[in-house]
Amino acid sequence: MKAMQVALAAGAVALLASATQASAQNMLGYGQKNRDKANAPQYIPPLKAQEKVFPLDSTWTAVSLNGKPFAGAERPSFIIDKQYRARGFGGCNTFAATAFPLKEQHLAVGPLALTKRSCDKVVGASEMQFLTALRTSGQWDLVGSQLVIKSQAGELRFDRAL
Repeated sequence: MKAMQVALAAGAVALLASATQASAQNMLGYGQKNRDKANAPQYIPPLKAQEKVFPLDSTWTAVSLNGKPFAGAERPSFIIDKQYRARGFGGCNTFAATAFPLKEQHLAVGPLALTKRSCDKVVGASEMQFLTALRTSGQWDLVGSQLVIKSQAGELRFDRAL
């Protein structure tokens, strides 16, 4: 009787071991000739850095050009609205233009329409430097709470106006 129980127990262990091995092979895909392509590993391309969206309808007040702060009570400012119209104040005169935020954080500013007020020479020179830098803008970025525009004439930094 004991010999029969031992034989039955040995058979049960062998059956269980074979079932476990078959189950493991099915889970891992061993021995499958026609492997399901839906379960095949897929190539996932690396993620690109999230492209930033230009802050339309925000007024920006100029802080500096090439690290030199804008002096005076009335600093230059501008806004680009949702119709891609830029308008602003250069320090003495007001201006308007078309402006388009482009891919890869580039900015294209069209020709400027400018009022012709009589300005102090120092203010007028500062205004022309600002407008030249804005008109020749290339790339822009948001750095902290500041808008930074890089152009052929240098780097403009702006704070968001309240």
